[in-house]
Amino acid sequence: MQFTNEELKQKINEYKKKLSVTVVAHFYQRDEVFEMGDITGDSLELAIKTRDDNSEFVVFCGVGFMGQSVKVLSPNKRVVMPKAACCAMAVMIDGIQFDSSVKALNEAGIPNENILPITYINSNADVKAKVGEMGGMVCTSSNAKKIITTALQEGKKILFVPDRCLGQNIANQMGLKSCVIGDGSSLLDADIICFNGFCSVHQLFTVEDIKFYRKKYPGILIAVHPECDPAICSAADFVGSTSQLIKYIRELPIEQKVAVGTEFNLVNRLRPKNTFVLSSTKPECPTMNETTLKDVYAVLKSIDEGEPLNEIFVDEKTQKWAKIALERMLAL
Repeated sequence: MQFTNEELKQKINEYKKKLSVTVVAHFYQRDEVFEMGDITGDSLELAIKTRDDNSEFVVFCGVGFMGQSVKVLSPNKRVVMPKAACCAMAVMIDGIQFDSSVKALNEAGIPNENILPITYINSNADVKAKVGEMGGMVCTSSNAKKIITTALQEGKKILFVPDRCLGQNIANQMGLKSCVIGDGSSLLDADIICFNGFCSVHQLFTVEDIKFYRKKYPGILIAVHPECDPAICSAADFVGSTSQLIKYIRELPIEQKVAVGTEFNLVNRLRPKNTFVLSSTKPECPTMNETTLKDVYAVLKSIDEGEPLNEIFVDEKTQKWAKIALERMLAL
């Protein structure tokens, strides 16, 4: 039987009243799914907020690594996902590729005791665990500079995975040298050595897009996410995480035009006017947009029937070390 969106919303709300569930939704979700969220935010914000929630089930509307982070920080909660979607950046690296990256540093003359790994939160639990076991920690786009500043006090080389753009942008902000494994640069000369991963959505923005908007709207501001290419960030007026972008843009006078370089769904709901998407194409995250109202309804129905769909499980060893990596970040 086919339901309209309004009928699905009604049925979802009925299940939310009936079951011990909390629906959480990431900022990049479709509007109609985002509206169903009891808790909304970016990936780390959601993991922290759900830790204090008393519901038995967390219904996580997002991508896999986010659901894993909730499970790692709150192992007693049952975490299910309406859609078993994955983050393209997160799957660019796994435990084997992490080990290969460490080996590349070793072969360049950097022993393990001189390496401090940091993983962007946009990574799967197995990579977080590898990082935690090596004495490293997790970072987000909002706290990466603080995490790296603290890490450098140990006098070690930073191995930054998986997002090369975030690693390079932080290095540029701090006046440090960075390189990407495999780009031919000397690893010994770099302070931050980056894995060659990236966000496909944030690669859509170009310097030509910035030039176009500056020419069309003199005085316009350009605000971008640090997952964008360093050339984009260097040409922007403001660079910040999802939460930082929201705060920056909402505090602008409504008459101030701003073009934003991040995911379409977020930009689209920021302000009623004078806000533009910094791209000639629609920068919509395909995996974030896999989740539909029908999926949310189906997973709630499965919980009610006692056979939850898409439940997240993390093995004991991975859970232990991934949690240590996350908690080292939270302690700062």
